[in-house]
Order: sequence, then structure tokens, then C-alpha cells
Amino acid sequence: MRTVLVLMDTLRRDALGCYNPGGSARTPNLDAFSSEAVTFDNHWIGSAPCMPARRDIMCGRYNFLERPWGPIEPFDVTLVDCLRAGGVRTHISTDHCHYARTGGEGYLQLFNTFEFFRGQEGDPWVSRIDEPDNMPETFYGRVREQYQKNRLRWPSEEDMPSPRTFRSACEFIDQNEGKDDFFLMVEAFDPHEPFDVPDRYMDEYGGSEGLDRDYFEIPPYKRVSDTDIPESAVDYVQRRYKALVTMTDHWFGTLVDKLKEKGMYEGTTVIVTTDHGYFLGSRDYLGKNYMHMYNEMAHLPLIVKFPHGERAGERAHQLTQAIDIMPTVLEAHGRPVPETVMGTSLMPLATDAAARTREYALYGVHAMTVNVTDGRHTYFRAPVPGNQPCYEYAAIPHTIRKKMGTDCVDQIEMGRFLSWTDYPVYRFPCRKPANIDQREDCLEEVHDSMLFDLKEDYGQTHNLVGEDADAEARMVGLLRRGLEEHGAPAEQFARLGLA
Repeated sequence: MRTVLVLMDTLRRDALGCYNPGGSARTPNLDAFSSEAVTFDNHWIGSAPCMPARRDIMCGRYNFLERPWGPIEPFDVTLVDCLRAGGVRTHISTDHCHYARTGGEGYLQLFNTFEFFRGQEGDPWVSRIDEPDNMPETFYGRVREQYQKNRLRWPSEEDMPSPRTFRSACEFIDQNEGKDDFFLMVEAFDPHEPFDVPDRYMDEYGGSEGLDRDYFEIPPYKRVSDTDIPESAVDYVQRRYKALVTMTDHWFGTLVDKLKEKGMYEGTTVIVTTDHGYFLGSRDYLGKNYMHMYNEMAHLPLIVKFPHGERAGERAHQLTQAIDIMPTVLEAHGRPVPETVMGTSLMPLATDAAARTREYALYGVHAMTVNVTDGRHTYFRAPVPGNQPCYEYAAIPHTIRKKMGTDCVDQIEMGRFLSWTDYPVYRFPCRKPANIDQREDCLEEVHDSMLFDLKEDYGQTHNLVGEDADAEARMVGLLRRGLEEHGAPAEQFARLGLA
């Protein structure tokens, strides 16, 4: 058995033609792949954003109920460890720069081998003291000086980090032609911002039409109405995002072509998905994390080609999440699923279109709302005023932008606080969600709980809290059940007003 897991960061569901005919980016390769695979219509985010989502994938359980962005923990039972214990060769090719920053430790090192391409986002790579020559004079949003230095290192599209990631994966296939029993993870940072894309792709979407400044590749994480960004520039960045999706689709196509060329497409499970979506002006939002987890952020693409093309071209309507990837891959390779895993294998769906998966999906950003869907309704549960009690749990106290506990040293505790492991962990008081910055009130956009009927109101415009008592009670019950079944720390119930 061979498995290839392709993760494209920030890939919106509605950007793909197989999900949004007529309104998507041009994605011929992903659309063709969908016709040879099973396309999942009810796939949802779990832990957000980037590194929390990756820990969900690697551990088969939610990260966000216990900690924010952070490394692989010493007590984690991981997908890659389980595969390697069974003799499965593992390799990752990636340009995901967050693996190299604080809070991204331990993921790449799980694999037998890894190849890491530098330069994305603010990756501290090119060591030039002087300001680079390519800084724009006028711009919307943000400009990262470090990224401007880095991008000078790729004179052509083929040299850019995500294309190099796919090229590396193709080289892996070349070098291991005819081999069996491997797990290849291909993780492209694109189409994550900055939306840096060659002109040939932008030309498909109107070029720089409507942009009255030199540069707009990195949107601020703010409401559009709180910026000086006009509608024409919002339209431009939306087109820029689509252009980057099209470029990523092109390079994904080279990987599929390589598998077919080497006769290795048959007999290989290929999984394509993402970690989260993104706001490109809808609901007045740009960016992610600080707002409610509406469908633009939470309803995600998942396309699975089962090893022998089972159910090719069909749709699956069962609820799925990233935590289901670990048990799926383990079952595909004949490996046992550890007791710590809370996901459900999707392999039965290869032969049984009615196979059951899950009754609900929890999702969220640590210390923000906790959300739940049953596929019909989505419910966003806001914290109580003050958002307390709230804690972060970790044995390795790293998170994005800082180390945990530096502002509350005298309140740090250590003990066996997590119900699913005997490994002792630190417990840190959490006063501010680690993933949220540039805001005095981190919860200003999520003070209210919200309930939506996805069948009647997929756009989530009409809040049913206080209007549909039966649906609200049912979703609150599902939320309670989910917190209990997934071993959420007890204070989560109090923080959410469910004690």
C-alpha cells in the first residue's frame, strides 16, 4: 500500500471547480482528480489555524481544546510513528515555513526523511542587512521586508517554494519507482498569503486591473471597513488568490501525472485537503482567526482517491474532519489504530457508500468560541464575559510568537491534568488567545453565540439563537457531548457557560 497526502494551506472550498462550478478559480487538475476520486461534501475544520490543524492530522484528536499553536508533544502518539513501527517508509516534502518557527518543533523530525524549502512568508532565510531593492513604495495591507529579500532567490516559477515542493515529491516518485508501503506527505504553503504568483496566472484573472498602488499581496487581519482598502483592491486580492490557486493546481497536476507515468497511481491512496479557509472581503473580513468560524473558514475540501479507484466520481455526504486522516491511513496500511485516536477511518467508504463516520464535528481556535455542526446546523458557542477560567496545557511550553507562561510565572502548575495521558504537563493561565494579535479585545468579534440552518441559510446570515429553541437545545447538547467524549478540560464547560 502507498499513500500520498497532499495538504495545500488556505485552500478555500469554493475556489475549486468540483465544489463551485462556474464561480471558482481555474482548477483543471483538481477537478480531473475529483472525477477519479470521492469528493467529500461535509468536511469540516477541527483545530485552527495552521499548526493546530497539523497536530490534529498527526495525532487523530483535537488540539484546540487543550492548547493553542504548538509542537508535537512527547506524549503524542502520531500517525508517522505508527507507520514507521510497521515498517512503512515515510517522507515529507514541504515549504510550510511554520515548521521552522517557535511552536513548530518536532513535526518534520517524525519522518524517516524530510525535504524543506525555505523562504515563504516571514521565514528568516536570506541574511541581507540592507533593505532589499524590491520594496514597493505604495501598497495596501502589509509588506514583509524579509519576504521581499527571500523572493529574490527564485528567479523563475520553478524556483518558488511550493513548485519546488511538488517537484521534490515527483523526484521521490522517480527515485522510488515501483516501491510499495510508503507514506508521502506533500505539503504546499500555497495558496496561503502572501499571494505571490507569476504574472502569467494573474493575466488569466485581469492582471492588475483596479489596483491603484504598487502592491497588495498580504491582507491585514481586519475588517475591510477599518482599513483604507477600496472595493477595487478587494476585488484585486480575490483575483490574486484565485491566480495562486490556479498555480498550485498546476503543480499538483505534475504530481498526479508523475504517479501515472510511473504506473503508481493504481494501488495508491491519494488524499487532498487543507487546514482552513480564509476571508477575502466577505462579511467585511480579511484574514482569519479573529472572527466567528463561518463557512468561508470552516467548510473545507476533501478529495480521496481510494487505492483502486473505488467509487470514482462519486460524492460522500458523511461528516469528516482532519482527525479522520490518521485512522484512515493506518487502516489503509494495515496498522492498528491507537486508543488515543478520536477520528474515524474513512476506508469503509471505499466499498460502502452508506458507511457511518461521525454524528458531529467540533471545531475552533483555542480560547475562542467552541463550535459544533451536525451537517444541518452550525452552532458557535461564545465564551462567558471575561473568558475565564481558561488554561493552556503543554509539556513543551512553546506557542506562536512566544513561550508560554512568561507573563504568569508564579501561577504555573504541573500535574496530570489531561484525562487521556498520564504524562505530566504544565498548566498556564490563559488571558489572551495566543493566535490573536493586533487587538486589545481579542474576543470583540465573537461575543455572541450564533446558530445557523445550513440547508436554508448556507450563507449564515440569519442567527437562530433565541428563535429556534429546539435546534438550539439539540446543538448545545451535541456540544456538551462532544466536550465530554473528547476529554475536554473541565474548565471549558465553565468558560462556555455550560457548567
